Amino acid sequence: MALTVSLSIRRRLLGLVLNLALGTGPAFAQEPPIPEKVIYDADFGIDDAMALILLARRPDVALLGVTTVFGNAQIADTTRNALFLKDYLGLSAPVARGAAKPLIGPTPPPPAWIHGANGLGNYPVPVPRAALDPRSAPQLIIDLVRAHPGEVTILAVGRLTNLATALALAPDLPHLVKRVVIMGGAFGYNYQGQRSGSNPFSVAEANIGGDPEAADEVINAGWPVTLVPLDVTIRTVMDRAYLAALPGKDGALIRAITRQTYVNAQGSMPVHDSSAVFYALRPSAYTTVEGVVRVEPGTGPAAGITVMAPPGSRDPGFARHGTVHVATGVDAPAVLAFYAQSLRDAGR
Repeated sequence: MALTVSLSIRRRLLGLVLNLALGTGPAFAQEPPIPEKVIYDADFGIDDAMALILLARRPDVALLGVTTVFGNAQIADTTRNALFLKDYLGLSAPVARGAAKPLIGPTPPPPAWIHGANGLGNYPVPVPRAALDPRSAPQLIIDLVRAHPGEVTILAVGRLTNLATALALAPDLPHLVKRVVIMGGAFGYNYQGQRSGSNPFSVAEANIGGDPEAADEVINAGWPVTLVPLDVTIRTVMDRAYLAALPGKDGALIRAITRQTYVNAQGSMPVHDSSAVFYALRPSAYTTVEGVVRVEPGTGPAAGITVMAPPGSRDPGFARHGTVHVATGVDAPAVLAFYAQSLRDAGR
């Protein structure tokens, strides 16, 4: 008996030693990842809705708040769309209404030929049951960031007017935010600038061109910024076969909102806003460059163009500004696989 006990103890000790050496065993089971705290600021059109569906289905995301802005539709429509999605997705995050117009100049007409008359491809959006948060979008952003200092990723996939307004109200905001990921801009790596089925501006990208003054302020506010521009989003494409294979009720809703206006004549569509979500969660799938980015202001034909200079530029238009990161390459198949698998894993 003594020999048996001794051998048993030895085996257990040997197992503990191996676990310590290899970092395995019950005591070393991998902890689930800490969810990424996210504020989602969007001009709720079709691709914005698809990105919110992705965020809601990810177990590694803690969605703190949703804010709306004009852009793909008028502010009343983008806000209604956000509340509809809050109902549909069962979100607990508050939804706050944001800017109805740019900081300066007139409000560009919504691109109804892309996002439909209501922003969601003319899908019959029911009257939302969810209520709006009483705060403005900028105030909600400020309150949530101050409640979680150093922990919040702001995902901005629409005009940047809400963020610019929040910066004016709370100049300390850049020191409290973990990072800002923006779907916006075009830098000539893979996109030379043209009015297309998914971008209504002639040379600028829509989110930047829709409020260039706000964009320049936000990009150069001194917080960690990554731009996910058209250069990478147009290289990530969903076709009809991909859309048809998306599972469950989420797949059915996505097909319903994309089929009438968003899928182009070739039967495909670029993945704009969901690319920013993917970058925030899996940045290793992208290559980036670092530089100083400025936005051409005004309302002329060049308004909203994003221009990048290398770090250390002595050009007076760039020298006083810090650097940001710009995505220039993407593993597009990984983005598409991630989106579909997220919906499958959620089982909705």
